[in-house]
Formats: sequence, structure tokens, C-alpha cells
Amino acid sequence: MRVVRIIPDLSVDSIAAADEFYGGFLGLERQEMGLDWVTRYLAPSGASLQLLTHDASAADVPAVSVAVDDVDEAYEEALRRGYDIVHPLTTEPWGVRRFFVRTPDGQVLNILRHHH
Repeated sequence: MRVVRIIPDLSVDSIAAADEFYGGFLGLERQEMGLDWVTRYLAPSGASLQLLTHDASAADVPAVSVAVDDVDEAYEEALRRGYDIVHPLTTEPWGVRRFFVRTPDGQVLNILRHHH
């Protein structure tokens, strides 16, 4: 399993209310994802961050999303190591296969792979 991208996830009360700050003040480009609970902002350098009001299928909002080349392998390795899986390996209707794992210091990470 290889990490291909890491995206910070920020929990917000309202994406619409946050848009003036991230889009207006910081000048980041909003990338619509077709979902009302999450959006992504892109910097000219290619760096990005996501804003979430909640998660559509999990109880926790992750702190970070980590895209990997093989999410099934990552899931098996997390289980083998005894890590706390807080959202099971799931193929989501919006085009990702993912699971949430709690880090030893208590952070929740979204480990995912986009469908191609």
C-alpha cells in the first residue's frame, strides 16, 4: 500500500458561510464535489483542503483524508496491527472505497481510494 495524497479535513458549521473566507479571502478555488456536506478548495500550487459539515455515512468527521493505491490492503494491515476501525471498509455511492481508523493519539483518519 502506498499513500498517493493527503488532504486536511476541517469541520465547519456551514460550507456556504466558510466560502467567503476560503474562496474570497484566501483566494482558493472551490472544487464542487456534488455533495452538500463536503467541498474541496485548491491552491494554485496543487495543495488542497476539504471542509465538512458532517460525514454522510460515518459518525465521526475525520481530521485527515489519506488516499492510497490499495485501500483493501490498507484495511487488512490496520486490522492486523489492531488499530481501532471507527467506520468499516465501505464502497460509498459517491465514488470512494474507504474506512476510518483512529490513530494511537485519538485522531480519526479517512483512508480511501477513488473508483476509476
